[in-house]
Amino acid sequence: MTDQEVQDLKQTPLDTLHREWDAKMAPFAGYDMAVHFRQGIIAEHRHTRAEASIFDVSHMGQAKLLGDDAAAALETLVPGDIQGLSPGKTRYTVFTNEQGGILDDLMVTNQDDHLYLVVNAARKDADFAHIRNRIAGRARLEILDGRALLALQGPAAAAVMGRLRAEAPEMAFMTAAALDLDGIRCFVTRSGYTGEDGYEISVAAPEAEKLARGLLAEPEVMLAGLGARDSLRLEAGLCLYGHDIDETTTPVEASLSWVVGKRRREEGGFPGHHIILDQLKNGAAKKRVGLKPDAKALARPHTAVENDHGEVIGEVTSGGYGPSVEGPISMGYVKTEYASPETPVNLRVRGKALAGSVVKLPFVERRYYKS
Repeated sequence: MTDQEVQDLKQTPLDTLHREWDAKMAPFAGYDMAVHFRQGIIAEHRHTRAEASIFDVSHMGQAKLLGDDAAAALETLVPGDIQGLSPGKTRYTVFTNEQGGILDDLMVTNQDDHLYLVVNAARKDADFAHIRNRIAGRARLEILDGRALLALQGPAAAAVMGRLRAEAPEMAFMTAAALDLDGIRCFVTRSGYTGEDGYEISVAAPEAEKLARGLLAEPEVMLAGLGARDSLRLEAGLCLYGHDIDETTTPVEASLSWVVGKRRREEGGFPGHHIILDQLKNGAAKKRVGLKPDAKALARPHTAVENDHGEVIGEVTSGGYGPSVEGPISMGYVKTEYASPETPVNLRVRGKALAGSVVKLPFVERRYYKS
C-alpha cells in the first residue's frame, strides 16, 4: 500500500487497545484491523472454543430502518420473513438480485419502532445505497456511524455477561435486548459468527474501549483478531461474503435455503424469486459443501475440485487449517451430483491432484444457546 492509502485507513474505537496488545494490523474493508494479537491465531481460536474472546467488529455497518411499513418494504429486498419477526428477535437473511444472486448477508432485529440492521463492512456503502434507492419512499434509513460493535464469543461468554447484567445469560439465541453493562448503555443480541455461544454488543463509540477493558478484566476473556474469526467460522461451516457467497450464488446453491421463509416461498415478491423458487422445487446445478483433504496440504480459495477422471467439477471458496479438528478443511461448490457426503474428489493443489472427499458441514458442532 502507498503511504496515502495507509493514511486513508479508518481506525475502530479500539485501535489504541489493539496496539497495547501488540496487534498485527492489516487493511480490511477500508479499516486498519487486528489480524491477531501477541498470542497468535491458533491460541486465540482455541481459547474462543474453550472460554471466551472479544472480537472487534466495529467496521461492520449498523443502521436503523424506520417507518410503519419498514418490515414489508425490506421484504421487497430479501427472502426472509421480516413481517413475522417478533419484537426482540433477530433473523439472518440476504439481499438478492434479479438473478437470485446474493448481494450481501445481514442480520435484522425487530426493535418495536424500527428494524436494527447489521451488514458486512466491505458491502455497507453499497447495501445502504441499495436500501435507499429501492425503498426510500416506504422506510427511512438511519446509519449508526457513531457506534462500535463487539462480539463476545465462547462457552464462558454467558457467565461473563451475567456478572455485568443478571438477565443476560437467560437471553435465547437470536434474541436482543437493551442492557446496561457495567453502567454502559448497550444493545445486545445473543448471536455471533464463530459457531459458539456468545453476544454481539452495540455500544456508543466513545464507550467502547471502557466496555472492552471491563470485559478483558474477567479471567476467561482475551482479545482475538480477524484470523481466528475466519478459522472459527470456517470450522462452523459459516459463509464469508465475497468468498462462499456472492452475486453469482443463490441461497439454494449456497445451502442456505432455510433463509427463504415459508410465506415467502408461497408469495415470492423478492428479487430473483422466480429463479430461487424454481431451484427450491427442482434443484440447483451446484451446491456448497464441506471438503476434507486426505493429506495435510491446505486447499485454499480458487483450488480446483476434480472428479476421478480429472474433470473440474467445482472450486474451493474458503480453506485453511482448522485448529479444533487439527487438520486442513475447506468449503466450496461442486456440481450437485457430486455433493453427497463421502463422495471422493481430487483437489488440485500446486499442480498436484490430492485426494479428498466431500463431508457434511459443519466441521465442528455449533454450540448456540437454546433456552
